[in-house]
Amino acid sequence: MRKTITKLCWLFALALLISCGNSKKTKTTSKAEAAVTKTENLNLEINKNEVADLLQYLSSNELEGRATGSEGIEKAAQKIEGIFKENNLKPYFETYRHNFETEGVEGFNIVGVLPGNDPQLKEEFIILGAHYDHIGIQDPIDGDSIANGANDNAAGTVAVVEMAKKFAAIDDNKRSIMFVLFSAEELGLVGAKKLAKRLKADDLDLYTLFNFEMIGVPMANKDYIGYLTGYENSNFAEKFNEYSEEKVLGFLPQAKEYQLFKRSDNYPFYEAFKVPAQSISTFDFTNYNYYHHVADEAEKLDIPHMVKVIKSVIPGIYKMANTPEKEIRMNEQ
Repeated sequence: MRKTITKLCWLFALALLISCGNSKKTKTTSKAEAAVTKTENLNLEINKNEVADLLQYLSSNELEGRATGSEGIEKAAQKIEGIFKENNLKPYFETYRHNFETEGVEGFNIVGVLPGNDPQLKEEFIILGAHYDHIGIQDPIDGDSIANGANDNAAGTVAVVEMAKKFAAIDDNKRSIMFVLFSAEELGLVGAKKLAKRLKADDLDLYTLFNFEMIGVPMANKDYIGYLTGYENSNFAEKFNEYSEEKVLGFLPQAKEYQLFKRSDNYPFYEAFKVPAQSISTFDFTNYNYYHHVADEAEKLDIPHMVKVIKSVIPGIYKMANTPEKEIRMNEQ
């Protein structure tokens, strides 16, 4: 009897030990899963009045079309820097500005960083970008000579600034997120080329770059919200839609036909880093008639649509910033 009791006690102790081990393992797994599945708890609300106000300011006559090197783009930069500072984003450089010169013109990108909270993953970066320059003063049309650049690209600039505010408020990103407003895009992607070269020299560990270009008006008869340039080059759209649990990104044949992948600020980063660096846009060549036109003004844009675009990308970006592995990759060419 005594041997039987001893054996039973030993078996009970062994069962308890195994149970405790499994319990700890389950608890750890649940915590890991929670880190990348709690997007349903994210506050996705975006203040449409703040979106409208910033769009109106950036594309106002006061800023005179935001040409690189102009007083107007200086005012735009100061506005963006003020918002970054208010939301406690850190400058990547000594200040928010990354200065450069092109053909005798002084330009500067605006660069703010939200550091990651994971000891290892914080060394990896996601860049959210848009160009904030435009083409300035043009030949008058019906007495108007200011190319205000509301859709191109005050709209994309507003999206990046709003995401900077939102992710600073969420404050739960394992990877670091860099928010970049590029200058001299209209002069040949100069600001992006200069910054890509500098960050490559810094040996920055770039995971992805997600660029926002002309998102001010919706497309018709599409089953996605925005198209992704270079769609076939990576699994970016596939994974992003999976993360978002909706079809946010799609394929537009004209984007490939007109080689839009190479025509915005994402491309210099692809060339330098050979990582997924792609742009989202909702301008499809049929839904907006004022490209590089003095009539590209805030009143012609769709604020609810812009808010929808911004809200739709937050869950996908959040998961990109928090998945343990780099799941978004270039496709084999």
